[in-house]
This record gives sequence, structure tokens and C-alpha cells, in this order.
Amino acid sequence: MQSLRVHQSSGLRPASPTPFLDGGGAMLFKVAGTRKCDGGVRGRGRVAERGKGTVKALLGLGGGLGGLAGGITGGLGVGLGTGLGGLNPFSPAAKVRAVVTVNQTIGGFLKDNLLVPSTIQDLIGASLRLELISAELDTKTGKEKPAVGSLAQWTGVNGLQYQYEAYFNVPADFGPVGAMRVENLHVREMFLKDIVVTGLPDGGSVNIDCQSWVPASITGRPKRVFFTTKSYLPSDTPEGLKKLRNDELVAVRGNGSGERKKGDRIYDYDVYNDLGDPDKSPDLKREVLGGSKERPYPRRCRTGRPRSSKDPQSERTDSGDYYVPRDEEFSEIKGLEFGVKKLFTLLQGLVPMLETVFIDKNLGFPHFTAINKMFAQGLNLPPYSQASLKAFLPMLIRNSVEGSNDVLQFDVPPTMDRNSFFWFTDEEFARQTLAGVNPCTIQLVKEWPIMGTLDPAVYGPQESGITKELIEKEIRGYTTLDEAIQQKKLFMLDYHDILLPLVGKARELDHTTLYGSRTVFFLSPSGTLRPLAIELTRPPLGEKPQWKGVYTPNYASATDVWLWRLAKSHVLAHDSSYHQLISHWLRTHCCTEPYIIAAKRQLSEMHPIHRLLKPHFRYTMEINAQARKGLINADGVIESTFAPLKYSIGASSLVYDKVWRFDNEGLPNDLINRGMAVEDSSEPHGVRLAIQDYPYANDGLLVWDAIKQWVTEYVSHYYPDSQTVTSDKELQDWWSEVRNRGHEDKKDEPWWPSLQTPQDIISVCTTIIWVASGHHAAVNFGQYAYGGYFPNQPTTSRLKMPDEDPTEEEWKLFMQRPEVVLLTMFPSQIQASKVMVVLNVLSSHSPDEEYLGEKMELAWADEPTIKAAFEKFNGRMHSIMGEIDSRNADSEKINRSGAGVYPYELLKPFSERGVTGRGVPCSISI
Repeated sequence: MQSLRVHQSSGLRPASPTPFLDGGGAMLFKVAGTRKCDGGVRGRGRVAERGKGTVKALLGLGGGLGGLAGGITGGLGVGLGTGLGGLNPFSPAAKVRAVVTVNQTIGGFLKDNLLVPSTIQDLIGASLRLELISAELDTKTGKEKPAVGSLAQWTGVNGLQYQYEAYFNVPADFGPVGAMRVENLHVREMFLKDIVVTGLPDGGSVNIDCQSWVPASITGRPKRVFFTTKSYLPSDTPEGLKKLRNDELVAVRGNGSGERKKGDRIYDYDVYNDLGDPDKSPDLKREVLGGSKERPYPRRCRTGRPRSSKDPQSERTDSGDYYVPRDEEFSEIKGLEFGVKKLFTLLQGLVPMLETVFIDKNLGFPHFTAINKMFAQGLNLPPYSQASLKAFLPMLIRNSVEGSNDVLQFDVPPTMDRNSFFWFTDEEFARQTLAGVNPCTIQLVKEWPIMGTLDPAVYGPQESGITKELIEKEIRGYTTLDEAIQQKKLFMLDYHDILLPLVGKARELDHTTLYGSRTVFFLSPSGTLRPLAIELTRPPLGEKPQWKGVYTPNYASATDVWLWRLAKSHVLAHDSSYHQLISHWLRTHCCTEPYIIAAKRQLSEMHPIHRLLKPHFRYTMEINAQARKGLINADGVIESTFAPLKYSIGASSLVYDKVWRFDNEGLPNDLINRGMAVEDSSEPHGVRLAIQDYPYANDGLLVWDAIKQWVTEYVSHYYPDSQTVTSDKELQDWWSEVRNRGHEDKKDEPWWPSLQTPQDIISVCTTIIWVASGHHAAVNFGQYAYGGYFPNQPTTSRLKMPDEDPTEEEWKLFMQRPEVVLLTMFPSQIQASKVMVVLNVLSSHSPDEEYLGEKMELAWADEPTIKAAFEKFNGRMHSIMGEIDSRNADSEKINRSGAGVYPYELLKPFSERGVTGRGVPCSISI
């Protein structure tokens, strides 16, 4: 027997964050005591000595690191086994083995690429404490069986991952392993990827898919529990796991009080009361969205920050902290290479820098050549004091020719690269309603005359100024108005009722204007849309009566041609704003967050529906928090660049109130609701399109059907009948909370679906997955392609129409220099630059993007039926890639192919990283 003098930190915790890398200094560890051990000790010497380089000292022990680890753990195992059932945690004689995989993280355990452990815990096996939890109750006591514990030993590095290993002496009557409890004895949190347990008494093995952060035990946060990949409905939960299942749900709900801190895992609801900053300036006060009949809105994640001293209804935002639960934050890879770093650099560095470049914030572009120079020559930037912007935004920031300053230089968008005049044509204007970045607002004209629904006493007569005579003049030789409506040949962009209530407020702002608008299109025999007329309306303002201007593409008069072009620019600004605020932010980002919060609070990690939806919730809460911080906040990018500027996000509340309903968010129902399709069981997708060559709908229905088939096979495996649906308390509580808390302001609407049958679950889950994947991809990843050259999608209009109550000088300028009027109407140079930068970043795919149908979740792989279903889903996604390529090569599909036409690829499932204009990620991650 030999004596081993063990040096360890109190409670197996290092006295320094990186004790083995600190070199000299005071002794880092205290003597814990002396223990008699069998087997001898190969390594000799003290773990740390005053004034010695620690790493060097360690490597000298026992002839190297391996000698130290082997010597210490060989003789120390019994000592470390105290409180763990007396076992030697690293003895090969112990049958059950657990291999833990931990992802490397920024500032994590490895330093300077040294392939050595970074803390004393890793060397002596005290990094992780693991406890196997039985799925069975003790038959004698009727209580949970005692957990079997062990300490995990660091075994090395595998690529970008650490591996740890533990051995357990598991009693023969322990029963199936149902979960693992993990305690992190490091001083820093770690990201657990998975745990594989082998050598169980029955000869089997289990997988535990963690994919979660485990806090350091010194933080006082509770230990983490991870269930095996076996999914259970609540009623099927093994007896030994029922209490644990419920406890885990209770733990993440919180109690609705207190301020949330970084690292917390609490999910709760709040209204949007953090968009303004009244403490900074009264001009930055904003209305609370949500919680009132006047401003209904979905809920966001509660932060619990203190209230503003100037406005008790608003939260303070001066701390800069926008809490999201720890597991919802970007991964370290995404944070370093793409999302957080790039977005923060963009919003906190580049955008404010642009403010200093443009002395005159209202300066427009003097000519189109000045716009083109942004691509050809770029914009000189002043020196950046914090770090090189180029390191984070290499696709935008280039070296200047002189090499003195960085240059903001934009890549030519692919639409412009194919045809530099693409934005100017009526054909492209119409085509983009079907195959652009906002293809989900075009609707069928179902009756005539076109009527608004606003109060005529406030907004003036509601009948459209687009008359039957005007339309029939435009379609003469094709058909009559009545026949066109009957044959479903007339379509419309209708921003009249949405924008008209905001016109008065918008026109009180400097250098901006607004109209309500309607644009009518005719479906030609070739299958393309042709614009017929634009109506712009100003409501009564003060002493001025209602004003309407109706414009047609009349090429017989130069004046009418230019009025048409100017009116079209106004409509494009309306469409661009509606796209960003409604089609993109509201319908995807904003409305999805309540689904996530409710799922985390009500669906156990072992619930099959939780596991089905989890990949589609990845990073959404984090990107939404970043949007509240720098995009949709008061005076943020949206408010300063998109009409109606200060009132833009408030406008999304109006649309949520009047338009949004869950049952129309699925693609088929959305098409039917807009009159773009009718139900038809004889058609491949169950609907017949009003416009056969409608690229968004054509490709979207392929993706929708693939999602629905996958969800159907998945749900059917767990829910064979209606009784299993109605008796699933977690499922029912989840959907009830989505409606009654997440979308509380619309909870009494009659259209909310109930979950009574397996088909109900299939419909709800397919809709949620579609919104997070296909719909978001269609409205997000083409933003730079279509908006990078901003005349194609101006985000605001700064000048009214020249024929609206013109002064003599205004009309003279229009008649002599109409191009100058158009340029003045466009966004200012600072507005355009901000938008182009933001759209470039938001259109990018990150290095760790997970695409729809690409990644097999571990829980799915461990269930043969689900595995087979997902493999079919994956195969369907790959076949869709080929189908879309074939469609784009078909010369008869002229809404997606032809000379200079940018092909429609936004719903191609897979993509490489960067700005590609294709790829359907699983979730709303940017």
C-alpha cells in the first residue's frame, strides 16, 4: 500500500478559471488529504507548485500527461467514488459505459489549440458527475430507484468535440435507463451534444440527445436532466420518469416574476413593450403592442427588465440586454462566423458609421449613375475604431484602391446582373408578384366595383376610382370586364385599407409621404400578368378633401408614361414595406415565437410532438430579440427606412388584427383565401391554381406536400386514433396556451382549430413547419436579389405625385425633368445604403444552417418507423431540387425563365453558405 497525497480544489472546483494555464503565482490548490490506495502511483510530485509553470509541471509528472492521468485516476478512483456507491468510476470491470460528447465553444476548455485538458477536474476525472436514472419504480417502496452515479473522465479531442467517459456499476434489477442527470463541475458552462450508454444489464444501449448547455455547478443553477431518445406520450411515460417529466416542465416555466439573467432557461410571455426608448428621448416613446383591443399582437419572451421612468408601460432597454433562454441562443459557430458577430457589427458599427458618411440625411441620388457607383466604386468609409469591419463583413467591405480606408462596395444583385433594366419594365413589375420576394399578397378580383371597408365619414368614399370603362379600354380585344371576372382573369395588389389610415400620420413626418393603393392586373393568354391600372388615394386631411389618382400604362403620352412610372414607384414602396413588415416579420418571426414558448412550457422533451417541432424553432427567439434591439425598435433600421417609418411596426398590429388567422397560414388555405386557388381533389396537390405558372405556389406546393407526408407518417405512428389525441394532456395544454396566452388578443376568434383527431395535429404541425421553413425562405433569402438594387423595391416614397394639388414650381419640374422627380421620390442615400447592407446580411445562409429534410434527429434515427419516414422525406427534398431546375429550364414557363429573367430558386431545399437566393432552412434563423 502506498500513500497518495491528493491536491484538489475545494469541492473539486479549481481556484482559478484556467488553473493549468495560469503559470506561476500562488498555489492554486489546497491539500485535500492522504488516502491509502492499492495499485501504486505511477506519477509523482505535486499537482501545482508556487512559481512553477503549471502545464510544464503537469507534463513532467509520471513521464507525461498520460502517466499523470493514469497514475492519479488509477489510485484515486476509490476516493472519488465516495458518495457514488463505492465504485471505481474508471474501472474497466464496471459493465456500463457512458461516452459524453461536448462541443468545443469559444473561450472553452482548450486553449491555444493545446490538446490537453484545461482544468484539474479533467485530469482527475471530476469534470462531470453523471447519474443514471431508472425508468422503473422500486417495487418495494413504490418510489423512484436510487440513481447510479459516476464521474466522467476526459479522454481526448475528436475534431471540434471533447469526449468524456464514465463507468457505472449498475444493479441487475435497475431496469431500463430512462434519463441521465448531469452536473458540470467546471467553472464554465459546457454544451453537451449527446451521451451514449452501452453495456447495460440487458445487453443493450441507449442514446441521449442533449444538444443543450449545462451550467457550471458553482452558479447555483440546478443540475440538468436529459431523457433518452425514446419518445412517450404522457400516458405512456414509464412510472419511474413521470415525476421527473413534470418537474422538468415546471422548472422552465418560472413564476412570472423577477428579471431574467443570461444563462436562465425560463420561458414566459410578455407584450411588445420594449420597442421604444422614452428614457433617452420623448420622440422614441412607442405604443405597447399586445394586450389591448387597439393594438393586438402576438406575445414575445418575457425578460422582466425594470420599467422606464418616463413611461411605466415600457421596459427599459438601456442595459443592452435582450434575454432569451440559453438554449435558444445562437451556437458558438454561428455567433463567431455569422449571426451575432455579423449582425452586431452591422447594426452597432456599420449602420451608425453610415450616419457619419452622409452629412445631409435627406440627400437623394442626383442621377442613376450615382446609384450604379455603389456597385462599381463603392462608398469610402471612415476608420473604424473597434475592429476591422472587413473581418466580419468581407462580402461588403473591401480595400480601397489607395489602401487608406475601407470601402463599402455592394455585389451586383443577380437580377441586375442578368438585365440592368429589369426593374424598369411593366412585365417584371407584374412577374414579381408571382415570383419575387413577396409573392403571397397578390389576390383575385372577385367582384366589381372594388370597394374598401373603411368608414367613409373619416376616409371618404370607398368605391375605387378604377372604373369599368377604364378596364375595358385596357383589355379591349381580349374580353369584357364581366367576362374577365367570371373567368378569373383580374388580379390585384390591395394596400388601400391597410395604408390609408396611416397616411395622415406619415405625412406629418419630414421627407416622406404615403397613399392607400390598389393595382389591377390582367391575366393574358400567355399566362403572364399585365398591369392595367394603379389607384393612389389620399384621405381627407384638414381642409383638403379626399384625393384619388388613377394611372394607366398609356404610352401615347409622355406625360402619362411618366405619371405611370411614378405611381408604380409608390406601389413598389407599399409592396416592399408590406413584405418586410407583414409577409416576413409578422407572419413568420413574430407569430412563431408563441408556438416555441408554449412548446417549451407544456411539451416535455420526451414528447414526440416536441421532438417533431424542435428543429423548426432553432434560433428564432434569438433572432427576434436581435430584431427588437436593432431592426424594429424606435429609430431602428425599419423605422428609418421603410414606410410609414415611425409608424411601420404599429401598422403590423393593424394587419394582425384584421387579416392574420392561423387557419390561413398553411399554403393551400392561403392560396384559396386569396382566390389564387380552389379545392380540387383531382389535382396533384388538392388545389387548382388560378394562374398555372405561379412559381411560388408551384414550388411551394411541392415542399408543402413533402412536409405533410412526413408529418402524417410521424403523427400516425404515435396517435393511432382520436382518443390518444384528446387524452394527451401535454398536447392539449400546449395548443391551449398557444391560443390563450401566445396569441391572447385573438383567443376568442372562431377559426382556431382544435386538436381532436390525428388529422388535426397533422394540419397544425404542417402549418407551423411550413411557416418556419418554406414561407420564411420564400420571403427572406431573395431580399438582396430583388431589393439590392433599390429602384426595384424602394422602401419608402419621399415625394407625392406631381399631379396631387401641384404648385406651379412642382408641375414645372415634373414637365421639364421627370427623372429628377423619380430620383427625389426614391429613398435618400443614407436610407438606401442602410437597406442594402441589411438585406445583404439577412439574405445570407450561415455555416451551420440546417436545411429542411437534411438532418436526421437522433430520436428519429432510433425509431425504425420514423427513421424510414424521414429518409423518404429527405429523398423527396432532393427530388424537389431537380424538379425546380427542370421548371426553370422550361421555356414555356415564362414567369420563371426567358431572356434576362432571374430563375425562381427560393424554394430549392438546399444551398451552400452565403447569399445564394435558394435554400429552405428548417427554422427562422435570420
